[in-house]
Amino acid sequence: MEEFDESTLWRISSFERFRAQNGTSAFARLDGPTLLPTTLLSDLGRLENAGAGGDVLEVVAACMRHHEAALLCLQLDGLVVPVTLFPLQQVYHAPRDLLVSQGIGLSRVSVLTAEPPGLRPPGDKQHDRIGRLEHYRPLLPLLWALAMYGARASLLAEIAGDAAYRATRRLAEDGITATGALSSAAEALTRETVSLRTIAAWPGMSLERARRMLNGLYLVSALRLTRGHPAARAEPRSWLGFLGGSKTRR
Repeated sequence: MEEFDESTLWRISSFERFRAQNGTSAFARLDGPTLLPTTLLSDLGRLENAGAGGDVLEVVAACMRHHEAALLCLQLDGLVVPVTLFPLQQVYHAPRDLLVSQGIGLSRVSVLTAEPPGLRPPGDKQHDRIGRLEHYRPLLPLLWALAMYGARASLLAEIAGDAAYRATRRLAEDGITATGALSSAAEALTRETVSLRTIAAWPGMSLERARRMLNGLYLVSALRLTRGHPAARAEPRSWLGFLGGSKTRR
């Protein structure tokens, strides 16, 4: 199987032309499964119908929710970066380190296609389908970075609405580094169940930072959400709405 490195990244135009002619991306394994599992396909189809098929965070969240490996062809600065997610093994394969420069560039990433994985994770019995070992990296820090630096600043659909939140473990347990207000907020969330509105009011936080933190905790499976908790509140639609809600409580 082809081993991908920096020189093999395709330009968008070449990628689209190949896909139109062959019905699949240039990075898929043609002798493998042609479809993702039905449950994941259904979720991705729902996103596509809602106009969110290119939303990296939503697509990745679907893969994590179903614990299904998938090959995502991402668009980044005119190039196609093939990223294979392995949720069960908590690793991903990519020819480019997406966390270089502390995630700068992730705000410009979008999903072109989601396909069955052509590669297998390290240690798999299908040795011929294991890629270059140096291109496998820990998955959870990438998920956190996508939530922190990606284009999406709103809550993922699965965790939005009237809800209260609590972190089920500390970020450091997943090899994730947070600093400043985010670190303090994530630590505080391991001790109490609160609403988004409350998190946004903590020192150094804001509605956007609170939403991104909750998205990140959800992606790494470290978030407990309850709809019927006494602290559950509707999500403020804007900072103005947040201020209005604060005045009402006082």
